[in-house]
Amino acid sequence: MTRRKKMWFTVFGLAAGILIGIYIEPLVSGDNLYEQMKKFSEVLNTVQKSYVDEVQTPKLVEAAIVGMLGELDPHSVYIPAEQQKRVEEDFRGSFQGIGVEFDVVRDTITIVTAIAGGPSEQLGIQAGDKIVKIDAQNAVGMSREDVPKKLRGPKGTHVVVTIVRTGSKQPLQFDITRDNIPLYTVDAAFVDENGTGYIAINRFAEPTYDEMMKNLEKMSADGMKRLILDLRGNPGGYMDKAIRMVDEFVPGGKKIVYTKSTRSPEEEMYTSEEGQQYEKLPLIVLINAGSASASEIVAGAIQDLDRGLIVGETSFGKGLVQRQFALSDGSAFRLTIARYYTPSGRLIQRSYDKGKEEYYKMSNRSEDEEGDNIDHQHDAPDSTRPVFKTASGRKVLGGGGITPD
Repeated sequence: MTRRKKMWFTVFGLAAGILIGIYIEPLVSGDNLYEQMKKFSEVLNTVQKSYVDEVQTPKLVEAAIVGMLGELDPHSVYIPAEQQKRVEEDFRGSFQGIGVEFDVVRDTITIVTAIAGGPSEQLGIQAGDKIVKIDAQNAVGMSREDVPKKLRGPKGTHVVVTIVRTGSKQPLQFDITRDNIPLYTVDAAFVDENGTGYIAINRFAEPTYDEMMKNLEKMSADGMKRLILDLRGNPGGYMDKAIRMVDEFVPGGKKIVYTKSTRSPEEEMYTSEEGQQYEKLPLIVLINAGSASASEIVAGAIQDLDRGLIVGETSFGKGLVQRQFALSDGSAFRLTIARYYTPSGRLIQRSYDKGKEEYYKMSNRSEDEEGDNIDHQHDAPDSTRPVFKTASGRKVLGGGGITPD
């Protein structure tokens, strides 16, 4: 009987503790989540019941999510379900369809290019062709957003397009079997007569590292003695692909990038491995204002480790780490969870204190005199920008973005 009483006292004690916690937590918390959820629910219910016209609740909720994330930072964003499909295709490096890049010119779908190796190119579809019918339905006047819905589809399915071509008296009809269409991330790769290799990479997606290595192997066979890595206009992408890229060019055991968050005192550090093929290949990295995120990880590591020279313009300054969270309706949102730092300790992220509009105008980006980062002894021309030291002790500037040498 005594044991049973003790057990019941314990159960009641736990229950009371939980209830007290539920009621006391809102009083001690300065950021009362329960009350804010209740407030939002009250507004949404009132709008739904009392607004003068009929409302679409899902649109209101999406607008609220967009506004909420927009209050955090420029890179925490909501991605609608339809857009999320295109994002996944872009980073996966392929999609299923007929394999064309197009534009809508004067209400008519105009082929910009047939993607190399795709079904459209194999059938002879050319740049400048105008699609006037899709599966016998008029396609003139179709919006740019609706075209992919008609042309893309599962591998092996068919779509019939009617094309008007300059120089052909009659419209041409093509029965196209949809297939996997690769989205290449290497725009160009070649070696000149002096042994200088050049490779341009447009983003960091799933196939980027494999594409780069395949091209570097071919360039090595063609006599490459030095390399220009062009990351101009590259907005970034997968961090792990950037880390693997840097690893190919730096000796083992070197810090490539690390992340920090105020939520945790722990740093997450990424280091290079031994024995990569291109660790001693002379290297120049090209960047500009359109080089962001993963591109800045590469440029920052190469510069801080004195592994090569950085040439061009100060990069964008996007050093926030996002994690993507899927939602039940196929949409998703990206939430900033940490910040990137280069090996010397430079924060890549540029200030966004003046709001998103000013941030994307890049009005607070700094441009310095050419060659500022080459002189080991120079003083920072702008005293507001912090100075850091590379592996050899030369000074480089922080304050957001990567300042070229």
